[in-house]
Amino acid sequence: MIEQDQKELGKVLWAIADQLRGAMNADDFRDYMLSFLFLRYLSDNYEAAAQKELGSDYPEPDEGDRRTPLAIWYCENSEDTTEFEKQMRRKMHYVIQPEYLWSRIAELARIQSKELLHTLQNGFKYIENESFASTFGGLFSEINLNSEKLGKDYTARNTKLCTIIKAIAEGLAEFSTDSDTLGDAYEYLIGQFASGSGKKAGEFYTPQGISSILSGIVTLDSQDPSTGKRPHLENVLDFACGSGSLLLNVRHRLGPYGIGKIYGQEKNITTYNLARMNMLLHGVKDTEFEIYHGDSLTNEWDWLKEMNPAKIPKFDAIVANPPFSYRWEPTETLGEDVRFKNHGLAPKSAADFAFLLHGFHYLKTDGVMAIILPHGVLFRGGAEERIRTKLLKDGHIDTVIGLPANLFYSTGIPVCILVLKQCKKAEDVLFINAVEHVEKGKRQNYLLPKHIEKVIDTYQFRKEEKHYSRRVSIEEIENNDYNLNISRYVNTAQSEEPIDLEAVHRELVDLEQKIQTAQRKHNAFLKELGLPALP
Repeated sequence: MIEQDQKELGKVLWAIADQLRGAMNADDFRDYMLSFLFLRYLSDNYEAAAQKELGSDYPEPDEGDRRTPLAIWYCENSEDTTEFEKQMRRKMHYVIQPEYLWSRIAELARIQSKELLHTLQNGFKYIENESFASTFGGLFSEINLNSEKLGKDYTARNTKLCTIIKAIAEGLAEFSTDSDTLGDAYEYLIGQFASGSGKKAGEFYTPQGISSILSGIVTLDSQDPSTGKRPHLENVLDFACGSGSLLLNVRHRLGPYGIGKIYGQEKNITTYNLARMNMLLHGVKDTEFEIYHGDSLTNEWDWLKEMNPAKIPKFDAIVANPPFSYRWEPTETLGEDVRFKNHGLAPKSAADFAFLLHGFHYLKTDGVMAIILPHGVLFRGGAEERIRTKLLKDGHIDTVIGLPANLFYSTGIPVCILVLKQCKKAEDVLFINAVEHVEKGKRQNYLLPKHIEKVIDTYQFRKEEKHYSRRVSIEEIENNDYNLNISRYVNTAQSEEPIDLEAVHRELVDLEQKIQTAQRKHNAFLKELGLPALP
């Protein structure tokens, strides 16, 4: 039932979005819709916790009283509100004052109150600056409540918001408000907006099937995956985290207490805010994650710039889906950067290896990194060949996984997953060619659970299977000039069965004899009937 709720709620909310966005493009409307869903989640959790905390003191409003129970309690117990909020911060890690709760906002929308827009503006500022122990400055910075896209003046914008919020409130009314249901509906909407708005929106979203493969790999024991899942990760990093779906997938694999802290970095301000909301909406407390807004390639996160090797932050697991073949500026200063110095700089036309080396620099000795990249990194020459060669010679590339084409919203090209380790047990490289293991759709292809499980199982037990996977020695890769083109090592083409010409000839002779025997019998019958025989 819960799974059905997740799917149905996602569909209901998407239908509302599709109906109400009007002339507004999908990217803009996404920010409004997801922010309101986020507010609903925070509010429902907070009100449930407040009711539990206050117990019998939690009021039940009169039939004609449209105030929230918490608003009534605040009004009747003004001298106790400060202590109550302190207690809620200890238990919930955040506070929302009654006038900014979703139930209050939804009621203002229902009665078409002229105060809705002002209340929302004040509420968003309150959540950013006062709700949490950590300040979430700019969390709603991309949601312009004064935008002319909502209406030409205050009244028109207020009316539009009333319509949107009323529809969302009615759509949500029949569904569970737990974090799994709302969180998965949130992910569904992100995927739908990514699909509906094409390349631009698709850049921040990693399809769930691919996320599941990466999370399945990095949560296994890094040195000996066959022993199974690690019970705990101290930390995990995604340096191009988008909406945070990869990090959340890793957390989902290990459970809410399986990771000490989640770290993410995102350059795009809209997506950065989306990732922070996504964490909170999935029940990750503000003390359990840190998302930084900044450029990974130029290493704008001061915390990661530590020059003392003993103090450089290191991670148990790193996952990433950076922008493919991103153009960047590899300066002389970056050439001396500790992240790139030993391997060289990626070319200006494609920063794929720059992203890889950035993440790899922060990997623990016993950690594992899984990164999604275009196939070009496997065979392109020049600077990329030199980087690839050194990584192979140093024994850092553990597994190469080829995935089917047309899995992403932003591109139809096939991609690969590189699994890297600072210290790896296996002396060979495992190649998995999964390009034909896919469910084909009209506009996009999908990975089914069986496809995902097969990749993870093959990696975990380092299985070899004809036309699918093979363990390849470094000597063989060296003989191929360190080219990692997957089809060189695992060819998916099925060879035709050899034809036994002698057997075919014998079969033809036998058939000819049977034909002649049958014809003689047939002619005998014709003769008895007085009819001419067949030639």
